[in-house]
Amino acid sequence: MAANILDWTDSWFEKLDSESKADSAGSIAAKFSGEVADGKLPFCSMPFMAELMHDLDGLEDYVKSFDHMLLLGIGGSALGARALQKAFFPQQDQPCHDGPWLWIADNVCSKTLDSYLTKLPLEKTLVAVVSKSGGTIETISQYFLIREKLQQELGDNWNRNTLFVTDKEKGFLREQADELSIRTLEVPDNLGGRYSILSAVGLLPAMFMGIDYRALVEGAAEVFSPLAAPDLNADSLVNHPSFKLACWSAALMEKGFNELIFFSYIPQWACFGQWFAQLWAESLGKDGKGSQPLPATGATDQHSVNQMFLDGPRNKACLFLTCPSLPEGQPFPENIPDNFSYLKGKSFGELIHAEGLGTKMALSANNVPLVEMQMSSDSEESAGRLMGLLMAATIFTGWLIDINPVDQPAVEMGKLLAKARLGASGLQDEKDNLNAFLNTRREEQDF
Repeated sequence: MAANILDWTDSWFEKLDSESKADSAGSIAAKFSGEVADGKLPFCSMPFMAELMHDLDGLEDYVKSFDHMLLLGIGGSALGARALQKAFFPQQDQPCHDGPWLWIADNVCSKTLDSYLTKLPLEKTLVAVVSKSGGTIETISQYFLIREKLQQELGDNWNRNTLFVTDKEKGFLREQADELSIRTLEVPDNLGGRYSILSAVGLLPAMFMGIDYRALVEGAAEVFSPLAAPDLNADSLVNHPSFKLACWSAALMEKGFNELIFFSYIPQWACFGQWFAQLWAESLGKDGKGSQPLPATGATDQHSVNQMFLDGPRNKACLFLTCPSLPEGQPFPENIPDNFSYLKGKSFGELIHAEGLGTKMALSANNVPLVEMQMSSDSEESAGRLMGLLMAATIFTGWLIDINPVDQPAVEMGKLLAKARLGASGLQDEKDNLNAFLNTRREEQDF
C-alpha cells in the first residue's frame, strides 16, 4: 500500500529555524504522556473506543431502519459529520439519490428548521441531538420544536425516533434521556467538540450513511499509537510528523505568518477545511497568539481568493492537500477544437492534478511556505490518518506557543450575552453590559 506523505520541499522549514522548536521535545513528550495517562487527551488514546464500537454494533439495525437522520448540533457537533458526509457520501448531492438522507441542522435559521418540520416524514426520521453539555442553546432550542412536532405526529412513541449524544452523567439531555427513556451514546470526558469526530459525534452519522467508520478509527490509531505509547520520548516525538508540523507552525507564527491556508485539491474533501478551521482557530486563537485558518478548495478558489494568496500580504503559509490516485474520470473526445487539442488523449481527472501542481508551484514562487499533504488514497483510512495528524499537531502547536489548546474561553462571553438578551436568570453583569450597549447612540447610514 502506498504511503501518505508530507512533502517539506517548499516549506521553508530550515529558513524558519523550525528545528529549534525541537529542543523542547523532551518536556513536551513527558507532558503528552502525562496528559494521556490522566485521561485528558482521549481523542489520542481512545479508551472509550471498544465500548463505543460495541454500542454502535448494537444500534446499527435500529439506526439503519430510518430513511432520514436529522442531526441537531453546532460547531464540533456538526462539522465533522458534514466533512464525512461530503467526502464519503457524495451521492446525497447527486441526481436520483434514493436514500438514506442525512440532514444537519447546525444554525439558527427559521426557514431551514421550518422545512424540516414540514417536509421530513418524521415517522421515518431519526432525530440525533448532539451536545456534550446538554445545554447548547442553538441545539436545545431546535430540540424543543422538533420534540413537539414528534409528539404531535407520533404520539407516545415519539421517543423511539430520538437519540442523544451527550454526557454520560450530567446535563439537560442526560436528564431528558433518563426521564423519557431516550437512547443515548456517550461523549467521553475531556473530549471537546473539535476533537470529537472519532467519537459517537462523528461515527453515529457515519454509520447511518454506511461509511466505513472502523477504517476511519484505524487510520487515526496508526498516527496516534506511537504518541499514546507509555515510552514516548524526545527522540520518538521529534520523528513524528505531527510534531514536525507543529514546530513548523510555531516557527511560522514567530516570523509573522499569521494566516494558514488549508487548500484541498481533493474536491470532495473540501469540508475537511472547515473542520480544520474550527480545530485550529478555537484551539490556538488565545492571548493574541495563533494563526487564522483559511479553508480553500481547488480548483474552485483558484478563481476567487487565490489572487490574495498569491499577491496579497506575505503573511500566509499553506497546507496543500492532494491525492494522486483520484479517479481518472471520463476521457476527452477527439472532436474538440484545435486550441484545446492538448486535452486529447487525456481524462477529466487529470485536470485537477494539473491545476493542483500549477497552484502549488505558483504559491511557492510567490513566497508562500507550503507543506503538501499527499494522501495515498481518498479512503476512510487515509482520512483517519489526516484527522489524527492534524489533531495531534494542533495540541503540540498550542504547547509550543505556550497556550492551552483544549479550552476556548473567549467564546463564552458571546454565549452569556445571548442568554442575557433572551432573559435567562442571573447574568446581571451581562444584562448591564447589554443595556449600556443597546442604549448607545448608533452612527447609522442608509444604503
